[in-house]
Amino acid sequence: MAYRVGIDIGGTFTDFALLGSAQEEVRLYKNLTTPEDRSLGVMQGLERLAQMEEMDLRAFLGACDMIVHGTTVADNALIEMDGATTGLLCTEGFRDEMEYRRGFKEDIWDPTLRPPPQIVPRRRRRAVRERIMADGSVHLALDEDGVREECARLRKQGVDSVAIAMLFSFLNPEHERRTAEIVAEEMPGARISMSHRVLPRAPEYDRTSTTVVNAFVAPRVADYLERLVARLEEAGYANRLMVMQASGGVMSVDYIEGAPVRVLASGPAGGVIGSAHVGAAKGYRDLLCVDMGGTSYDMSLVQDGAAPAEAGWNMHHRYLVGVPMVKVETLGAGGGSIVSVAGGVLRVGPESAGSVPGPICYGRGGTRPTVTDALLLLGILSDEEGFAGGDFALQRAGVEEAFAALGRDLGKSAQETAYDAFRLVNANMVNGIRRTTASKGVDPAGLTMLAYGGNGPAFAAIQAGELGIARVLIPRASPTFSALGTLVADPTVDEERSLIAPVEDLPLERLRALWEELAARARDSLQAAGFAENEVTASWQLNMRYPGQNFALTFDVAQGALSDFAWLDRDLGQSALALFNARHTEEYGHIREHELPEVTGVRLVSRATTPSPPVREGVAPSPRVAKIASTRPVQLGEGYAETPIVAGSTLEPGNFVAGPAVIAETFTTIVVPTGWRAEVDAAGDYMLVRC
Repeated sequence: MAYRVGIDIGGTFTDFALLGSAQEEVRLYKNLTTPEDRSLGVMQGLERLAQMEEMDLRAFLGACDMIVHGTTVADNALIEMDGATTGLLCTEGFRDEMEYRRGFKEDIWDPTLRPPPQIVPRRRRRAVRERIMADGSVHLALDEDGVREECARLRKQGVDSVAIAMLFSFLNPEHERRTAEIVAEEMPGARISMSHRVLPRAPEYDRTSTTVVNAFVAPRVADYLERLVARLEEAGYANRLMVMQASGGVMSVDYIEGAPVRVLASGPAGGVIGSAHVGAAKGYRDLLCVDMGGTSYDMSLVQDGAAPAEAGWNMHHRYLVGVPMVKVETLGAGGGSIVSVAGGVLRVGPESAGSVPGPICYGRGGTRPTVTDALLLLGILSDEEGFAGGDFALQRAGVEEAFAALGRDLGKSAQETAYDAFRLVNANMVNGIRRTTASKGVDPAGLTMLAYGGNGPAFAAIQAGELGIARVLIPRASPTFSALGTLVADPTVDEERSLIAPVEDLPLERLRALWEELAARARDSLQAAGFAENEVTASWQLNMRYPGQNFALTFDVAQGALSDFAWLDRDLGQSALALFNARHTEEYGHIREHELPEVTGVRLVSRATTPSPPVREGVAPSPRVAKIASTRPVQLGEGYAETPIVAGSTLEPGNFVAGPAVIAETFTTIVVPTGWRAEVDAAGDYMLVRC
């Protein structure tokens, strides 16, 4: 049997989804993340999957056709600000561009909000004499001696990763390439990131910022992937490791090493891609995707069945990253979020207990109460059942005492404090959803909520009720949904190039040359990853805007094979104008009747098709009341009351559970509040509906 394995590393748990060639269902597994070396947790989980298949690890890995991996290594470097000691070499006169940040401030109403910490402080931003013009010509030759002097300064400051971002290098990379050669000579062992390779397009700040972020995270990402690849090869895995990208596609480690910044937010992207796949198969094409794990709460919208990756102005952890990214909003709200009191006010998060030491109830040395501890004290979780697949049991020791200590500052009991923490984290997530949907002009009441992650189903129906949402879809695979999403995602190369041209006079030869360059790169990258050209489909796209607009809109102008340019003719300008008008109307509600747009760049999205996990339709047989396994006191807002507890493993298609109730699944817990009903469809997935 051939296997495919999807892996997603979170702050608390590492999730696995296993798909076999003869399996109709995906097998799931979770184990605690090993923050000291995340590759160890991956190998431990693979060992467990092998045992589940009654195989030893070497035989199991030998039977794996593909392992696909989503990682938070790059995100953690930005969150914790412990990436490489980074230096920047830039064109003279542009040393402080990173400091200006276009004058952008995330919250213009907060006068106390400080800019994010500079990845490269001014003393490590070094300017050199050179100048490439907007037409690619050399106006001022590179001062090579000056480059060597600046390298000496960076070397003395302990810089081990260098970003090189010269003006208009995406049109003529000559100076960046020569600068990189000098850096390699003067700073042996330093990692080098060149802007014309990381993000070969305008505008200047986007390219510089993305290159700096890439240089900051690259060593950590490269070290981790090299370590994991070595462990996999030693254990018997003979195929390429594929890595999830922020764009929602996957690619080989070799491709990722050229621009590790592409793995930012790769885990959340996998969840959104999986949501679009499952939602469309069940007939729900407009989704509010919510993912609550141990550390964070991620929100995203799927509209008309698609989760498009957007390039351009992507603020990620407060830093601009110009590579394509699936739009995901993140809050510091998860099962491991720490509950505290500051100034007489209860707070939840954003600090997390993670997997080490973890919540108090894990019994691994945690002393600060978390959301998971609150769920245990409220009866939503139990210390009498296995947790995370039965690998360990939760412990009550110390939990009530920790909440009682917080409650003394608030004049409340331990149970009241735990319930207030439950209400507060719910309110934080609901407010986050309202901000996300309002910014896009979307009424959440018209959406189906798709909830996943280990903790998402415990909160989903309560949040849906607050938002006016009537349906909550919880797939059976929801606890490891981001890992499942990596198996849905196609191998993808998504890149672009800059070109400024009026739509009424498009330079067809120049356009074709740029698209052919992108096609050649996609062809080589995908073939190196093991995919033939006849397996690849191409989406040829243009970036366009009205002159003076800050941001361009992107849309398809053709689809087909990588070598097919029959569509590229003199009618392209007219068809592009019509497509831009439709896209602008959809996005902004109007077009400028007496103004013509301009092209700002070309983009090519190349995908190789791979088998996706099967999704069965949601039609269920006639409804039958589910069997109640037991009851226990649970606090869901009406005081502690004996509440039905239903074992998810006993439920069959057609069963339904009326709230209030708790459904205990292997890797998650589903709360069915009063006024809601959980129905099991033909695929074994849950649909929570308001009665």
